[in-house]
Amino acid sequence: MHVLVLATDALGGFGGIAKYNRDLLSALGSHPSVNRVTAIPRAIPEKVETMPPKLTYLTEGASGKFEYVRAAWRAVRSEPEVDLILCGHVNLVPLASALRGACGARVGLIIHGIEAWKRPTSVLINSTIRDLDAYISVSRVTRDRFCAWSGVEPGRVFLLPNCVDVSRFGPGPRPATLQKHYGLVGKRAILTLARLDARERYKGLDEIMEVMPDLTRRCPSLVYVIAGDGTDKVRLVEKSLRLGLEGRVIFTGKISEDTKAPLLRLADAMVMPGRGEGFGIVYLEAMACGIPVVASTLDGSREAVRDGTLGIMVNPDNRKELVDGILSALERPRGVVPRGLDYFSVENYRLRCHALIDQFLPEPAPPILKAA
Repeated sequence: MHVLVLATDALGGFGGIAKYNRDLLSALGSHPSVNRVTAIPRAIPEKVETMPPKLTYLTEGASGKFEYVRAAWRAVRSEPEVDLILCGHVNLVPLASALRGACGARVGLIIHGIEAWKRPTSVLINSTIRDLDAYISVSRVTRDRFCAWSGVEPGRVFLLPNCVDVSRFGPGPRPATLQKHYGLVGKRAILTLARLDARERYKGLDEIMEVMPDLTRRCPSLVYVIAGDGTDKVRLVEKSLRLGLEGRVIFTGKISEDTKAPLLRLADAMVMPGRGEGFGIVYLEAMACGIPVVASTLDGSREAVRDGTLGIMVNPDNRKELVDGILSALERPRGVVPRGLDYFSVENYRLRCHALIDQFLPEPAPPILKAA
């Protein structure tokens, strides 16, 4: 089987979706019936990592829209022929649909979060999105919101949640160098690790800053560390100053993948109760480091904490609930990995991915994917 993956980013990418796509490419290559995986990333902002087995990575597609389309057409005309196209974003559905017409491959759409929660404005996307062979969602929340506007039956959506590599993320002491660098010696810290994009003001950062006075009255040594960078950082810095939180809110700037685990180990709790997470890999990474987490009842992060069995869930619109949830997380011990986190292990991710691929094999071949 030859699998073509149309991705926004993957190897050399940054953030949760890039991480998901890297895990996907690795899992595809480990399937015994997959002979070749071709991936075309739309962007490559970072250095490309070591290639997983069986992968051909067409980097020329990152040069522009025309180059991307040309690389995709070249891929479907290659040898061996493409049997399965996995489309990593709703905006790529028209291209995937056209490629299917040329090579006869089956097409599956992978949906992550807010990009698939509302009906697109594109007539072309809307006219082709219901005609795909299957749909893969990272969470039930994203599945249900996608199905609500698209008309796709939930039974055609396969659940493939994120995973966490415990060989990279595990409990450990607070890194002394980072403690000194950020002025955290003798302090307690809550942490949010996120892209600070002005278009994505749904991660709960504003709400956490607004309850910091309540939190510091109960925990005088508390500081709030915001790790990440983006177009919303200036506004958030200005807001922290308006709220009188100078010295209480620390902005680290952009964090590399290699720095994530040490940074998480600085925290007493990882807090990101928002409204727009499709899932959220960082919750898994924090829990793997033994850091208590606070997720949301309003988005897909509740599935990262298994509806409260692995972490705390709060409604970010309820100020008292938010304060109580963060204080409860601060009372939990650091360094304890919640029992049941292995549900999101790399091995379980690969087994789920292989089960998905098995449904595309010629014999036997069910007409649709079944929900997990």
